[in-house]
This record gives sequence, C-alpha cells and structure tokens, in this order.
Amino acid sequence: MPRATRPPRRHRFDVSIERARTLQETLRGRVRVEPLGARVRRVAGADISHTRRATRLFGAVVVLDAESGEVLERVATTAEARFPYVPGYLSFRELPCLLRAFDKLRDAPDLVIADGHGWAHPRRFGLACHLGVLLDLPTLGCAKSPLVGEFREPADRRGAHTALRDGDETIGEVLRTRVGVRPVFVSVGHRIDLRSARSEVLHAARRYRLPEPSRAAHREANRARRAGEATPPSGRPALR
Repeated sequence: MPRATRPPRRHRFDVSIERARTLQETLRGRVRVEPLGARVRRVAGADISHTRRATRLFGAVVVLDAESGEVLERVATTAEARFPYVPGYLSFRELPCLLRAFDKLRDAPDLVIADGHGWAHPRRFGLACHLGVLLDLPTLGCAKSPLVGEFREPADRRGAHTALRDGDETIGEVLRTRVGVRPVFVSVGHRIDLRSARSEVLHAARRYRLPEPSRAAHREANRARRAGEATPPSGRPALR
C-alpha cells in the first residue's frame, strides 16, 4: 500500500455506483499502514443511527480519555442520506454525516475507532479507510461481523486472535475481547498497522465486547435520533 503525502480534498458523495467504485479504487492508494507514533490520549468513537428505510441519518462522535475513559467531548449532527444503502459502499451513505460531526470537534483525536471495516473490504477501502484518509487521522475499523474473508474462530480467552484472510492476503484479525462472547473484526483504516489496531481495540474494550468509544458513540447517535424524531427537519414537533 503506497504512502500518501497529504490528504485528498473531500469529494462529492451523491455519485453513481460506478463513480463510487472508481473513488474507492483511487483513494485506496492513499491508505498508509504504519505503527502508531505518539501515545494515544484522545480516542474517538464514531457511529450512525437511523430507522429502517429512513434517509435521515444521525451521526455522533464521542472522544474519551484513553486511560480513564472520561468523556472529553461529544458532538452529534444530522444529514439526509444522498446515496442508497448498497453493501460495500456504506461510507458514501454515512460519511457526510460523520464528517460534519468531526468538523464540530474542538480538538482532533489521536485515534478514531470506526464502527465498520477498513482494509477488510472487497476493494480494500471500507468506511474506516475512507474516513481516515479524508480526515488524515489514525483510524481503525472494528466491526461486529465480517464483510469478506475466511477465518478460524479464536480461542475463548480475552486477547485471542486469528487472521481474517481473503485468499492469500491477511486483511484483518478476528479478536476475542471477552470470554464467552462473539469476537470482533478488526482491520486497518489509515495511519495504523494491524498489530497496533488490535492492541488499541483490546485496550478500549475493557469491560464489554465492543470498545467503549464505539459504545459511547452508539448511545449518543441513538440519543440524537430520538431527539430528532421528536423534532422533524421543519422544526415543528412531530405528530404522535
């Protein structure tokens, strides 16, 4: 994967499937795989909430202190989806809303944990890669289920992991964060390597299956959705 010298300008997201595929294949070359440099002090979770078949999306970014778990910053925003739900192209639907949330942060996080895949994607450019490249921030993907690839179930102990492979290529890892629960699927997004990604997910998932930044962002996105459903875009109270 070649190194990038600077992040690309943000592009349009209301594009055709063919154009979206071309953008994925082009921007994939911007992904940088490298060990994390400085110590992670501010770690962000990012998530989207919406109701089934709804086009109005509610995004949230919550930044935690990486050691204490204290919430340092939380922002939420909403946007209308301009791209259909198509497996493998989720970032084109969700990123405009998430980018708007990141733009509202006072300070950039040291690491972003995205609820989705990064390199573990059919075209090696999932949501975590797309978000990381456009923000130029260290980003990893931590997903609840695989999108592509084969794996052996890791041992039932915290920290056990196996390779997620697509043919001869290792595209991620299957990581057990807690005994007796299903593993998560970790992959590189941008400016991080797989070993660092696994270590950071395990560090952030101290009590539950999912990393705490992801859980916090999920709660905040759902809170924003519930509040937004009570106040439609027109600003008038919703009819009950």
